[in-house]
This record gives sequence, structure tokens and C-alpha cells, in this order.
Amino acid sequence: MTISPRKLAHVVLRTKSNLDAMVKWYCIVLGAQVVFNAGPIVFLSYDDEHHRIAIAASEHLAERPARSAGLDHIAFTYEDIDALLTTYARLKRAGILPFVCVNHGPTTSLYYHDPDQNRIELQVDNFADMNDATTLMREQFSINPVGEEFDPEELLARLRSGADPADLIRPSRKPHPPTRELITKIVSS
Repeated sequence: MTISPRKLAHVVLRTKSNLDAMVKWYCIVLGAQVVFNAGPIVFLSYDDEHHRIAIAASEHLAERPARSAGLDHIAFTYEDIDALLTTYARLKRAGILPFVCVNHGPTTSLYYHDPDQNRIELQVDNFADMNDATTLMREQFSINPVGEEFDPEELLARLRSGADPADLIRPSRKPHPPTRELITKIVSS
């Protein structure tokens, strides 16, 4: 019998020289608070968990080459598209912009770089029932496993003008292969 974890508890990131910038960025982006500052390691949380993110600094770390093997990104899920787009607008006012925005089908996602160029995904689930999301993946990902790029400003304007939030995140029922431009944005960042 396999017993799976109950939840993903936290993520620990290492930084060579950007500890203050990293802590500030995660506090701004996630609305996190510093739970404990132990000098070379800072613990952050944005909910009732004792820490969700820890950032550890050491000047003895090697710089990671761009687009190297290893972890690709960390994703955080918001309650609904309104919360995601409100967060987008707040971060834009703080000068933090996504490098790509994609409706993947199962999720609608905004991708950001933190100060160390780690890729962070802020997303909303497009389906209340994860079985529906899995079905969509099985039906469409052989044609397009990436999704379709979108303009968050356009979605935000539609939402604020009274559009049905479900219409904003509804994936295409007739997928097309991903555009070369979208693939380039995802692969080169």
C-alpha cells in the first residue's frame, strides 16, 4: 500500500547574494510575512503554516547557469480568476510583471521571475472538478500540451466590465498547436 503525502509543506530556496531582495520579492508577490529571521536563513509564510518558503543565503554557492537542469518552477494556486487578476494588477503597480501568461487548459497561469531568476507560477484552476481537468489534458495535450497565451490586461478589463469569470478561463474546445512565439517565451526564460 502506498501512502501519499497529505500536502506540500514548504519550499527552500538558496541564494548567493540576493537574500534581502528575495525576501522582499516573496513578501510582495505572495503577501507573505517573515516568520523568523535567522540571519542567513529567513522563513516566510502567507497562511497558517509555520513556513511555506525559506530562503537561505551563502556566498559560497555557485551561480546556476540559465535554463539548467533541475526544478523548472514553483506554482501557487489562487482561489479564483478575480484573485489572480487582482494580484496581477497589484504586482504590476509594484513593477513586477509576468514574462508569460498562459491558459494551459487545466489552469490559467502567470509566470514570473524572482530576483534569482527562479520561475514562479501564479495560477487558478479552470475546473472545480480535477477529473474534468484530467479529461481535458488527455483529450487535448497531444495537440497542445502548452496552452494559449493571453493578455492579463484584457482579461482584467473584461472581468471589471462584468464578464462571467468562468468565460475568462474556459479553455478552447478546439485546440491548436502552440505558437512558436509562446514556446520561445517559455523555453528561453
